[in-house]
Amino acid sequence: MKYDIKNIKLAKEGLLRIEWAGQSMPVLNQIKQRFKKEKPLKGIRAAACLHVTTETAALMQTLKAGGAKLALCASNPLSTQDDAAASLVKHDKIPVFAIKGEDTKTYYRHIHAVLDMQPQYTMDDGADLVSVIHSERPEILSGVRGGTEETTTGIIRLKSMAADGALKYPIIAVNDAQTKHLFDNRYGTGQSTLDGIIRATNRLMAGAFFVVCGYGWCGRGLALRARGMGSNVVVTEVDPTAALEAVMDGFTVMPIRQAARIGDVFCTVTGNINVIRQEHFKIMKDGAIVSNSGHFNVELDLEGLGGITKSKRELRPLVVEHLLENGRRINVLGEGRLINLAAAEGHPSSVMDMSFANQALSIEYMVKSKTSFENDVFPVPEAIDKAIAKEKLAAMGVKIDILTPEQKRYLASWSMGT
Repeated sequence: MKYDIKNIKLAKEGLLRIEWAGQSMPVLNQIKQRFKKEKPLKGIRAAACLHVTTETAALMQTLKAGGAKLALCASNPLSTQDDAAASLVKHDKIPVFAIKGEDTKTYYRHIHAVLDMQPQYTMDDGADLVSVIHSERPEILSGVRGGTEETTTGIIRLKSMAADGALKYPIIAVNDAQTKHLFDNRYGTGQSTLDGIIRATNRLMAGAFFVVCGYGWCGRGLALRARGMGSNVVVTEVDPTAALEAVMDGFTVMPIRQAARIGDVFCTVTGNINVIRQEHFKIMKDGAIVSNSGHFNVELDLEGLGGITKSKRELRPLVVEHLLENGRRINVLGEGRLINLAAAEGHPSSVMDMSFANQALSIEYMVKSKTSFENDVFPVPEAIDKAIAKEKLAAMGVKIDILTPEQKRYLASWSMGT
């Protein structure tokens, strides 16, 4: 079996951490037990480009239990947990191609390595796997039946491909499931991003001006958690509805140029390019902390920052101080990559339980479906979304009401008014 990881000797530590994560993933565990019996994925080949974490390891174990042949690579150069990668290779015999801190050349070599298995299904987080197949490995396309996408950034890219007629196989947008983005993006990103910033800097958040760029579900969660730590939270937005919501949620909203002058800590969560640019770095406070929790590091104009940097040095692991020509210092965290995975451990396993349940059930749905999918981006079936929510509530010991027959008739009727 081919693989490329940091150190196979980390497998024992990884095994224990995967077990710990699994204790908070009851929905995925239930799916795994069913998959062991039914083998709904028997014989299929699936290539995954995901953050290689303990939670992802639990997903890989579930898919293998269902009979799938797998290969896994990282969807971000800094997000890999090397011990989890080692455990998957040694204990689960799953080929993994991921090393924390790998350079760009290695990152894409690893993507090609998983594609060498000639996958029938793809599982992506950011759409790099899909992009490479279409642009560099078109000979694979004829054998690919479908795929899934985990994150907002990837969905944006894939919908653009579909609109241009460039997408050559169907994708299920796992990110758009309610049991994914309403929880993973908001509660997972909110907590893990703040965790990463604090681990990297050990700075006090109380009293600081914390600038959140973007008020989507990730931005909502981060703003909420930063306020909980006592920060003065400022939100920047380009969408008037999102900005209005942020105002009514009690946050201060202003343009990034204005926020750049007062912020102590900045974090981008937009999915867009060059959100914080050279002109913003120039006017930041001395000692400002800049980070990103959007999928790609392009949200920060690091090239523009380099153009006004006199010198730089690494003060702490994952903290690089840029001394600007104007004498001010700007601290960039984690090379501008996902700070919640670069400096912390990513989302808590409890929320990834629902996200990866969506992944597992969506792959099963595509394998079993007799429907002929068009080459487009599709939502997770509502029945799957609701079933995951129901199982999560049951695992938490929470019960809810059910509609009476009379209530069902009322909701289905147009004639029963006041």
